[in-house]
Amino acid sequence: MNIRIGNGYDIHRLVEGRALILGGVEIPHSLGLLGHSDADVLTHAIMDAMLGALSLGDIGHYFPPSELKWAGANSLTLLEQVARLIESQGWQIGNIDSTIVAERPKLKPHLKSMRDRLAQTLSLKPEQIGIKATTNEKLGPVGREEGICAYAVVLLFNSE
Repeated sequence: MNIRIGNGYDIHRLVEGRALILGGVEIPHSLGLLGHSDADVLTHAIMDAMLGALSLGDIGHYFPPSELKWAGANSLTLLEQVARLIESQGWQIGNIDSTIVAERPKLKPHLKSMRDRLAQTLSLKPEQIGIKATTNEKLGPVGREEGICAYAVVLLFNSE
């Protein structure tokens, strides 16, 4: 069995007037993430990890912000496209481990919904997806509540 590991990272600025979407779930908050698509940093980090595992670049290559058709795009739809690309090359997801870094809002109550939504989108069992949430201890731009970031690691396997 062949295996590949990829990691991903994304960060977006928090602003007024935008929905806060993480892992495909809208989280009640006074601020949302600014980006060309829905700015779902968790889903973006996972996509970058999947692409990176196979040396296929990053999501900006496939969904460039210069293309209007991706404006406001649902990141779960983009995730489905990345998953099809990975599968078309004979690879499957073994597991995903991720961390969201945000001072506010508290994300623990939403982690199961995020995990379930991502599992459904990727046709995985929820236990194949780990999502943790932490703060940045008031340090840096995330600690000052200027943005939210996410990290992800993906294990892919090919049974050929």
